[in-house]
Amino acid sequence: MLKETLINATEAGAKVMQHYFNSKNLLISNKEGINNLVTEADHASEKAIIETIKEQFPDHFILSEEAGEIKMDNEYKWIIDPIDGTVNYAHGIPICCVSIGLEHNGTMIMGAVLNPFIKEYYFAEKGKGATLNGEPIHVSMETDVMRSCLVTGFPYTYINNTNGPLEAFSRFIRAGVPVRRLGSAAMDLCWVAAGRFDGFYEHKLQAWDSAAGFLMVEEAGGKVTDFEGKPYSPYQPHIAATNGKIHDDLLKWVNDKA
Repeated sequence: MLKETLINATEAGAKVMQHYFNSKNLLISNKEGINNLVTEADHASEKAIIETIKEQFPDHFILSEEAGEIKMDNEYKWIIDPIDGTVNYAHGIPICCVSIGLEHNGTMIMGAVLNPFIKEYYFAEKGKGATLNGEPIHVSMETDVMRSCLVTGFPYTYINNTNGPLEAFSRFIRAGVPVRRLGSAAMDLCWVAAGRFDGFYEHKLQAWDSAAGFLMVEEAGGKVTDFEGKPYSPYQPHIAATNGKIHDDLLKWVNDKA
């Protein structure tokens, strides 16, 4: 029932995304930081997802981007991003998705990411691999950062710390390493899992941005850590996700130690 509910909830959110997509009357507001948007579609998608989960598991803990924490004393936690890539979505750019991770006693056990516009449904279950539209996926085989294609993102509230996201980005670009910026961390992670990108790094994510995607990368044979190389937790901001073969070198570049 957990897997079935996860799939149903992801599909429920995606139907809402499709309903509002490219609507000229879409209601849009702004959260903290310029261009940190939220739309009526985010709220409607979230409502559909939570209702689907609560119908089967009314006592499960929920953490969702817009609703925040719906606390319950339960070993299961659903971590929801009703629309990852809201700025893209609000501008009619189809690089956006529903992302849901399911955690059991602090361990991510399932994740689903669905982009209905390019018809890509990613699913991962701990210990059982990752799939795209039902077919197994695997990370790339690239062994050299200099030959890699990378992807990153930038926070809406930029804190001008030493060696921040712009500095890391500049190092890669000046060295001739291609780095893309798609605007959806969940899609970035899924495309690392599918072998399209060799690595992904970002300085400031929330749990709902990466909960499903980081499991996708791990189950596709990749490696995910924080910037110190420690085991990844979605409850801290830094993430490095790669095919595993370039991981140590990527961290050196990000930390300005290459």
